[in-house]
Amino acid sequence: MPQSDTIETVGKNEAEERERIVQQVAKELNLSLKQVRTTISLLDEGNTIPFIARYRKEMTGELDENQLRDIEERNHYLRNLEDRKHEVIRIIAEQNKLTEELEAAIRKAVKLQEVEDLYRPYRQKRKTRASVAKEKGLEPLAEWLLSQPKQGDPLAEAAKYIDPDKGVETAEEALQGAMDIVAESIADEAATRAWVRKYTMEHGMMVSEAKAPEAESVYEMYYNYRESAKKMPSHRILAMNRGEREDVLKVSLEVDAEMIHRHIAGRWIKGGSATSGVLQSTIEDAYKRLIAPSIEREVRGELTERAEQQAITIFAANLRSLLLQPPVRGKCVLGVDPAYRTGCKLAVVDDTGKLLEVAVVYPTPPNNKKREAAAKVGELIDRYGVSLIVIGNGTASRETEQFIAEVIAERKGKELAYLIVNEAGASVYSASKLAQEEFPDLDVAERSAVSIARRLQDPLAELVKIEPKAIGVGQYQHDVSQKQLDESLTAVVESAVNHVGVDVNTASPSLLSYVSGVNATTAKNIVKFREENGRFQSRKQLQKVPRLGAKTYEQCIGFMRINGGEHPLDRTPIHPESYDVVSRLFAELGVGLDQLGSKELAARLAALKPEELAERLEVGVPTLRDILDSLQRPGRDPREELPLPIFRTDVLKIEDLAPGMELQGTVRNVIDFGAFVDIGIKNDGLVHISQLSKSFVKHPMDVVSVGDTVTVWVLSVDVKKGRVGLTMVSPQDSKAQ
Repeated sequence: MPQSDTIETVGKNEAEERERIVQQVAKELNLSLKQVRTTISLLDEGNTIPFIARYRKEMTGELDENQLRDIEERNHYLRNLEDRKHEVIRIIAEQNKLTEELEAAIRKAVKLQEVEDLYRPYRQKRKTRASVAKEKGLEPLAEWLLSQPKQGDPLAEAAKYIDPDKGVETAEEALQGAMDIVAESIADEAATRAWVRKYTMEHGMMVSEAKAPEAESVYEMYYNYRESAKKMPSHRILAMNRGEREDVLKVSLEVDAEMIHRHIAGRWIKGGSATSGVLQSTIEDAYKRLIAPSIEREVRGELTERAEQQAITIFAANLRSLLLQPPVRGKCVLGVDPAYRTGCKLAVVDDTGKLLEVAVVYPTPPNNKKREAAAKVGELIDRYGVSLIVIGNGTASRETEQFIAEVIAERKGKELAYLIVNEAGASVYSASKLAQEEFPDLDVAERSAVSIARRLQDPLAELVKIEPKAIGVGQYQHDVSQKQLDESLTAVVESAVNHVGVDVNTASPSLLSYVSGVNATTAKNIVKFREENGRFQSRKQLQKVPRLGAKTYEQCIGFMRINGGEHPLDRTPIHPESYDVVSRLFAELGVGLDQLGSKELAARLAALKPEELAERLEVGVPTLRDILDSLQRPGRDPREELPLPIFRTDVLKIEDLAPGMELQGTVRNVIDFGAFVDIGIKNDGLVHISQLSKSFVKHPMDVVSVGDTVTVWVLSVDVKKGRVGLTMVSPQDSKAQ
């Protein structure tokens, strides 16, 4: 065949494969072929998901980011699957063992596990009992056993293979070797493995027991525990796994072996044969020695994978909610990083986040210098007009909170409040290279105090400086695939940053690096260009930044904001490619860009019907809808529509609580079995999933998100353990049930 024809055939086959993938993804995700085909094409062209979701809605049929990521993930998996199929077919063909039936089965497989099962008999193995038996020439005896003759004596047949030169001394040895060969054949058969795997998943019981039953540990509930494997929630699977890794628990997967023996026998043994007894023993050996251990690993691996995916999903959703907390603007803030012996570090930042002053005070044990500390805090409050104090929730936070509450109480009539914030990741940031560059003259704890203050003023801008997994809003995040976790959390941060948009004249390199299409190098180049040339006056100027090419510009520019620049539209989410649409729209309305932001223009725009306008303006309806929304509220920060956090002026102690007490709280973390709520005491209270609503709740995230302000009632108080049980079902509703 000419080379051109070969290339054409390969290209045709590849195109057919790609189309099959499109069809499968569309079927799995219940989307149209056009949506999937277009999305994959856009991704292949180097477009980012935030860009596609925002600026290519007509092309994808308005798919959201989650749907786009699902398509990306499945497309990636299926392409890798096709590559693996080609590799397996090539290897088996090189062994001259590829049949048409086997090739068809491999090509038809829809999961990687199916491909690996079909490849298993042909994989190069390390030395096994079966391979040793084959070297001794016992394969014909194994074939005789599998031929299942009506008559004959297996031991007598085996005697024919005695050969001391090959290491076969007795008939029993010969028979055992042949049984080892047959056992490996049974264990390697794809259909047998698939059935055993499915049966184990459906009927297996996860069982755990303590290695040292008398020892106390956090795993005590698993010291003598069993539960249906397929029904186990993800947090229990991950807890068992961790207990096993820490050598506290012994975990196994139990299943009815007799049922599996019967099924395999039904596949491999014919009735009335002379070798059926030997084959039955072989089946039992094959299952116990070869199939069961590997299937248990595979099933537990699949359960763990599902549990990890759930944990990652939980972490990602919590992280998004945390990142999109509303910024507290217009306040001069005093950040406090609490401590005992080394003192509380203070950092005052102005309403733009600029550091004004740092200090250290010692109001907590063992120093207890409250009077001096109060004087210093009061001095900072008066000097800079501090109206809000932010305390990290780490070591000594509650003692520090008590001190701050006393300071506030003494300053009657002053507008002053405090807030406890989750300081997770602050220490990671403060010791980072980024923090050293930002504050070279501060020590680690002082940088941490700055971070604590700033994360209230603009949570997103501050938290992007921290490695996402260091922000503690997940469950078992240290027990999951770190690569998958990093990928998922990076996608969440990217999504949040692009949802809000970035002021290109104030954004840090960390924030800019998460903008669609921008990498760390380009982000640094943007900041360097800004420092050398002054503020950006227009989006077009970004084209002059080194390494910011045409494709990067297209992907990022709609998410970049320039306030007070040359072009009024540069402060909106409208992409420059749509500026001419706005020009046509304003010409039709008879207004100018100078009226942007006025109430009169907003009212006129709100009255327009995109469906009627779109064709005249030569633009798609979804894009026009977004343009009109952006023009009505230019410069809008979507986070500002959310309620602000709860500010406090006095301390609540666990001893002050009583069942039935009504409180306002902030959701700190959402997990599979409930939500932790900050009600102003040392430890967050738990609202169990059963107490989130008077109606059935499938998952806590259906009801609450991180950062939500909620009304709760105290259910139970355990002062000794510092635990508080809460409910979001009011006492009146409870009585009515």
